[in-house]
Amino acid sequence: METNVPNNSAELASRSVGGTNTRRRRRNGSDPSLRYFLPKPGSSPAKPELGQEMASEGEALIEAFKSGQQFYTLTVWKAAPEVNGGGSPVIVKQAVVQKPTQS
Repeated sequence: METNVPNNSAELASRSVGGTNTRRRRRNGSDPSLRYFLPKPGSSPAKPELGQEMASEGEALIEAFKSGQQFYTLTVWKAAPEVNGGGSPVIVKQAVVQKPTQS
């Protein structure tokens, strides 16, 4: 007699992909607070150093693919005070948007 044990990992994975309880979001490269970098020549994955900055996620993907290396995304945050509904101040994080460079 065979016992049929449900595999909960598939169910959990399907719930977390589209669920509201997940922190992971799909990014399409249009987030102005994200910056994309190739690794600095000679750096290692264990101790990464940022090298050349790419203009977009697509450009970073292409360059990383061409050179057979990874690329890094960077988000810069700042701490800012915010008053909640009860009048108590709390410290929240706000993404710092990079100003476009003028050519």
